[in-house]
Amino acid sequence: MTPGNNGASTPEDDDPFGYLYADGQANGAQPPSGGYGYPNSVNRVRAVGTRQYGQPPQHAQTAPYGQVPQQATYSQPNAHYAAPETLPGGATTAQQMPVGGGGGRGGRGPNHKGLLIGAIAVVAAVVIGIGVAMLGGDKEKSDAGNETGTTPTQSQESKPSPSATKAGAAPKDLPEADAKALRLSPGLTTASDFKGAKADGGVYVTGFNQVGAKVTWTVDGIEKAGSYRLYVRYGIPGVDANATLVVNGDTQDRPVNMKNFGGLPKGDWEKGWQETWSNVNLTKGTNTIEIACNEGNQCDAVLDQLWLKK
Repeated sequence: MTPGNNGASTPEDDDPFGYLYADGQANGAQPPSGGYGYPNSVNRVRAVGTRQYGQPPQHAQTAPYGQVPQQATYSQPNAHYAAPETLPGGATTAQQMPVGGGGGRGGRGPNHKGLLIGAIAVVAAVVIGIGVAMLGGDKEKSDAGNETGTTPTQSQESKPSPSATKAGAAPKDLPEADAKALRLSPGLTTASDFKGAKADGGVYVTGFNQVGAKVTWTVDGIEKAGSYRLYVRYGIPGVDANATLVVNGDTQDRPVNMKNFGGLPKGDWEKGWQETWSNVNLTKGTNTIEIACNEGNQCDAVLDQLWLKK
């Protein structure tokens, strides 16, 4: 159709919906008989549930155009509809149980008490974990502090450890002896006429003022060879004296010097007690020491005690 030329057909023939208008109806427009407003259309409308599986399809009855199809009464089964599960070969559905609270609560909502207990348990676990971690850290610090405290200080390092001594034992005292316990040569005797001797019982050796007189000390238990000091406690009457020293059969160059070091008055034996010492070289084990009055010695003295020092 072009402007100025409407063709041989009338508008109602061109417009398939002309029957809807008043002028179309006045000109004799009719609704199409094949479908809803479309010429030669095919009505393929099927009511819900009319198809049955395994059976040929059945066409639903339709009411004339403009009329409402008759509906079944409410709550009565519709002849054109059936649920799929009610048809042969239809799907089956499982019965769904209603969700509700346990313990006979009848679906009154979530178990708030259980949730509260669970929350408290979680908080308690967290608190316990933090406490264990803190205790572990304190222990490590304590261990680290203990390790630091074991480091010896300067004063501790200056002290010898107990293992430095042999078997941890205290040093053994060197031998000592009373003069009366030594082997005395003929002519020597013991006495206690005047006081001041430190030997047991205040007893000393006298008679030494004669050539050939000697005392012999056998010394046992020397653990290490070396130089030692031989101490002699003697008494004189305020005059100088001396004696020959023999160690393990060797006569020493220097005599035992029994001098009046204190300048004591002559003739006073009780005030004449003094001490002297001489260097001696000893071997390990047993040694023999002699103090003798030989030619050239001045032997006016008495002997009280002898001892060794390192």
